[in-house]
Amino acid sequence: MLDHVSIGVKSVPTAKKFYDAALKPLGYECLSSGDGYAGYGGGRAIQFWLGETDHPVKADKRSGLHFCFKAESKEAVDAFYKAALRAGAEDNGKPGIRAEYTPGYYAAFVIDPEGYRLEAYCKTKA
Repeated sequence: MLDHVSIGVKSVPTAKKFYDAALKPLGYECLSSGDGYAGYGGGRAIQFWLGETDHPVKADKRSGLHFCFKAESKEAVDAFYKAALRAGAEDNGKPGIRAEYTPGYYAAFVIDPEGYRLEAYCKTKA
């Protein structure tokens, strides 16, 4: 349904360092960057953009807003979680099965240094 998502950040170079590390275990990389922007994806398609702005959306843990990245395996979810924490994220839910979402839903949750809530998810056999 969605082609891509863009988020505003205070500093693209700072955010890029974080996302380079956090998204690498999921197979995503920066495919395009320049003055004030960076775009991430797998293969050739960019689906997640960072854009430098003076007025990023104010982070609010209670807003319900979060971004979920697909992972190929539980190991990739675990690696995302560890890499994100090493890169400066805050824990928002350790890796594990979330049966209350749907059987076999395996996910981990972090909050990036800008305050955005992130999730990595894969479907496992229930």
